[in-house]
Amino acid sequence: MSPDPGRAFAVEPWVVREPRLDLDRMGQVESVFALSNGHIGLRGNLDEGEPHAIPGTYLNSFYERRPLPYAEGGYGYPESGQTIINVTNGKLIRLLVEDEPFDLRYGQLSRHERVLDLRAGTLSRDVEWTSPAGRVVRVRSTRLVSLTQRAIAAIEYEVEVVDAPALLVLQSELVANEQLPARDEADPRVEAALTDPLVAEQHRCDEAGATLLHRTRKSGLRVAAAMDHEVEGPDGIKVTSEATDDTGRTTVITRLEPGQTLRLVKYLAYGWSARRSLPALHDQVRAALAAARYTSWEGLCAEQRQYLDEFWETADVEIDGDAELQQAVRLATFHVLQAGARAERRAIGAKGLTGEGYDGHTFWDTETFCLPVLSHLAPDAAADALRWRQSILPLAYERAEQLGLKGAAFPWRTIRGQECSGYWPAGTAAFHINADIADAVRRHVAATGDVVFEREVGLELLVATARLWRSLGHHDSAGEFRIDGVTGPDEYTAIVDNNVYTNLMAQQNLRVAAETAARHSRAAARLGVNAEEMASWRDAAKSMRIPFDEVLGVHPQAEGFTHHQVWDFEGTPAEKYPLLLNVPYFDLYRKQVIKQADLVLAMQLRPDAFTPEQMRRNFAYYEALTVRDSSLSACTQAVVAAWTGHLDLAYDYLAEAALVDLDDLAGNSDHGVHIASMAGTWTAVVVGFGGMRMDESGIGFAPRLPPALTRISFGLRWQGRQLRVEIRPEEAEYRLVSGPPMRLRHHGEAIALDEEPQVLPIPALEPVEPVEQPYGRGPRARHPGS
Repeated sequence: MSPDPGRAFAVEPWVVREPRLDLDRMGQVESVFALSNGHIGLRGNLDEGEPHAIPGTYLNSFYERRPLPYAEGGYGYPESGQTIINVTNGKLIRLLVEDEPFDLRYGQLSRHERVLDLRAGTLSRDVEWTSPAGRVVRVRSTRLVSLTQRAIAAIEYEVEVVDAPALLVLQSELVANEQLPARDEADPRVEAALTDPLVAEQHRCDEAGATLLHRTRKSGLRVAAAMDHEVEGPDGIKVTSEATDDTGRTTVITRLEPGQTLRLVKYLAYGWSARRSLPALHDQVRAALAAARYTSWEGLCAEQRQYLDEFWETADVEIDGDAELQQAVRLATFHVLQAGARAERRAIGAKGLTGEGYDGHTFWDTETFCLPVLSHLAPDAAADALRWRQSILPLAYERAEQLGLKGAAFPWRTIRGQECSGYWPAGTAAFHINADIADAVRRHVAATGDVVFEREVGLELLVATARLWRSLGHHDSAGEFRIDGVTGPDEYTAIVDNNVYTNLMAQQNLRVAAETAARHSRAAARLGVNAEEMASWRDAAKSMRIPFDEVLGVHPQAEGFTHHQVWDFEGTPAEKYPLLLNVPYFDLYRKQVIKQADLVLAMQLRPDAFTPEQMRRNFAYYEALTVRDSSLSACTQAVVAAWTGHLDLAYDYLAEAALVDLDDLAGNSDHGVHIASMAGTWTAVVVGFGGMRMDESGIGFAPRLPPALTRISFGLRWQGRQLRVEIRPEEAEYRLVSGPPMRLRHHGEAIALDEEPQVLPIPALEPVEPVEQPYGRGPRARHPGS
């Protein structure tokens, strides 16, 4: 299906197709077409490099330090930040046809199509171009970043002469310190600019390739990039290579007759280290190249397909009734997998490895949005992300000590573990990230049943975070445990007392830490945990203050929040959004206006803490205040809208979360896709419409289908089993695909599940009163009759 004029992509179930080149959308398309395996990230730039929006080749956690200037410094302010680097670009394959560069800005472009194949894990391109001199060539290329060979990316590049003989020259390159476009320094969501961050250390070449080694000027990290080639074509092909400090180049020269094809396979290997020597890193990438060549291009493609076939067998979400949404949900799931598949004890950034937005930092997005998905679809990746958190505990302990606290204070935003936020109200004071990490541990252990992980990784994280809460909070004169002066998920409300989200998540953190320490008493004792400390955690959890406004019958987002002046939404024109770029934070902090779901997210993650009536009233109250200036919001609002009976609204929010990058709804997809919103898309389907909840008794579902759709089917892993749930208008089917028999809940009813599927009726939905959003800030209506 061809895209409408407002979209860049055609709507198809398993591919994302750009049927024609649109230079105005290049940045967005480069992000959507980015390939990654969690270690290497290649933006979807054109093979020849130009034109481009943002060239990008990234390695997870490879960064450069930069100063964080302050108008007025203060004790505890971070002194330097970290910015992900565009490392050596190996995507480049330049073509000259009879001395004329293959440049799409010149000559005549008859055909240009690119396709991201979500089952093959490849980005392909098909071009027919007439040079200014009238020579017609056809170029086909396919690119992959291997999900099975972590250090490897590869490109197959074919050129065919269409109308007349032509002398062709291919220049396959490695280029370091590429020139980057200027940044918008006024937008905090955009990355910092670094000029020539890499210092050359070594370059080598042989006939078929080259290797470049560099180090960063300040962070002291070393990176190696290597390329090798296989060339096929008519007799008489000449292949030479050369290398300088910042460039490696392999040149292929041949003359083609019409109908003949020149085929180049380019193998790329990347590695980096803070410790390894030049020879060791050089040999590492050369060995990876040798393994890739041994596997062959066809072998790499076959491995990629097999990996993804096994992934999609569980992970696929099927949606009947909305082809655009079906494509978007699959793309979202694919990008979440790419972000973490082979990260292997390194961070998952807010943009994955698709762009330099937010400087490549990781936030609480990882634990709250991404890991609950990966724990059910790719549990090894989720476990490794939490092992990365464990690895940076020494830095988190140091930060807590600097802040006068016990336990660990995890960074608000970081790449390698140091706090990189220079704005302390949204950074340092957002301690809820500790509880978010603890919640990800709890959910992962519940989903996998991995007791060894719980003992060796989870316990230490739970203990360190619980100690932070016990130190940060205090019992008041009434005996309630208070947590004052913090910032919750809503960044338009900062430095508040008893933020409900923070307190509820900290309460759970304390409880789970005590329970886990009791289960693993020997391991807990090695961490210095005793019965007295566990009792103090239970006591703080039991007496945790959870504010409630008795007059309005709702939970205030934080103490006193419901008494603040309500923002003048009707007097705020559309061009003033997002407010963070147009309004002083001082004005936002003292009024009732919400950037992203905060209290509503508390209801999603702690539904046990709210009655159904409280959930309905809270949702209605906060819908009228939430402007969704963050892409993290819509997926959460979708979940709770579905739970409270607003199925059409939930459907609208699901579409917003899913289409944020395909339709560039936030206007900044050129700086990388929104990984957390993509993960939230899966959550909106499975937790929202599927009604999935986990507690001590196991897993349950309360599915409901929005009227716009005729069927939803999704799969997940649960404690060594593979489940598939299908939702139809009046019934739900549960199928145990593999694994031992189990029990689950359907709308509160316990059922046994074994080899035979269970089909159960869906209870009728009670009518609900509609809710309202701030003036002009409702989601784009998508449901029938809207």
